[in-house]
Amino acid sequence: MFRKNKLAMLVGEFLGTTALTLIVLAISHSQLSLGYFIATAAGLMVALMTLALAGISGAVFNPAMTIGLWTVRKLRTMQALSYLAVQLLGGAVAWELFVYLTKLSGVHNTGTYNARVLVAEVTGTFVFAFMWAAAIYQRFPLYAKAAMIGGALTVGSLVASLGSAGIMNPAVALGLHQWGWGTYVLGPVLGAIIGFNLYNLLFVETELAEVAESPLERSRTSALDASLTQSEVVAEAKAEAEVVAETKPASKSKATAKKSTTKKKPSSKRRNPNAA
Repeated sequence: MFRKNKLAMLVGEFLGTTALTLIVLAISHSQLSLGYFIATAAGLMVALMTLALAGISGAVFNPAMTIGLWTVRKLRTMQALSYLAVQLLGGAVAWELFVYLTKLSGVHNTGTYNARVLVAEVTGTFVFAFMWAAAIYQRFPLYAKAAMIGGALTVGSLVASLGSAGIMNPAVALGLHQWGWGTYVLGPVLGAIIGFNLYNLLFVETELAEVAESPLERSRTSALDASLTQSEVVAEAKAEAEVVAETKPASKSKATAKKSTTKKKPSSKRRNPNAA
């Protein structure tokens, strides 16, 4: 049976990717079609959509990030495949909607291979994915996570714009008609894989060691992952708190009972009332 929450996750990814592609299309075909304005608008849109949908789907909105999260086991295989499908669909729908609203015609795909474009997309997406990984593994609060991811997209896009269009998103590249397997698809995917895995290999152990002293914190650290929605994380935390609350009185009563049994038993001899 297809659950309602799974449908909400897919619709959230579709809407987020569509909105991101639309804002990039709108700025790219306006008088503000400069790398700085496009990167800022995309970062702001991602930050806002993260606030709106992070508790539903995780707010990925990017096939390259989906693959990167899957490689560090933050997304399940079927979840990642379904995300890829709806994200690419969102990019295509955004293009059709843009054409309908602007009556634009005669645009052809321009995503031809270029080594400089490939390196630029890898570099920019690496910056984006590395900062995203920091937000996930350090468990940033929602507002901090949204600001981090939105800012990381802006910075990464500006870095990539030194040698490319600074797209860093295959779904957006599809919507912009700049789809190229060797550039705007391969580049972001490689950058995302390197960024997530590098952070996971080098820095996660250091962060987990700081919380390893507490058994409860250690169990929560191993149990939580980025694929959980906010409501699932809250429910899990509440369940753990209830378990701890139930076990504490029991352990206290056992300790009291043990202490009472180890007390020195009074002498069975009756004291002589006439003794001094």
